[in-house]
Amino acid sequence: MPLSDPTAGRCSIARTITALGDRWSLLVLREAAMGTTRFSDFRQRLGIASDVLTDRLAGLVERGLLERTAYQEEGSRTRTEYRLTPAGHDFEVVLGALGVWGREHLATDEDSGVRYHDAAGRPVRVAFVDEDGRVLTGDEVTVSRG
Repeated sequence: MPLSDPTAGRCSIARTITALGDRWSLLVLREAAMGTTRFSDFRQRLGIASDVLTDRLAGLVERGLLERTAYQEEGSRTRTEYRLTPAGHDFEVVLGALGVWGREHLATDEDSGVRYHDAAGRPVRVAFVDEDGRVLTGDEVTVSRG
């Protein structure tokens, strides 16, 4: 269930957490980014209860991160697939940042987490980049309001 935050209207981070702040929504988006499209596959890969998955998929569709697409295999009834929208694809950078942070600060011996690569298969990373294209370190970035 999404969190409630009285500052959500003013702060983009609070609005995002309010809309997507539960682990299942983030994990559904991770799976969708890796190509999972079908309800049964989401359920199997995540080990999530059907009613929770139904709720999270509906919320992600409502918020514009996933879209429903009908498909039909020969001899079967019409079913629904879930695919990332442009907004869902834009959210992949957030998932990438979460993954990098987790690998660096919550490391385990069994890390088989998601990795990101360019079209040639070379690893890519999430970074702050200034308007001239220079990658900045965390020490070079200041956070401010509004």
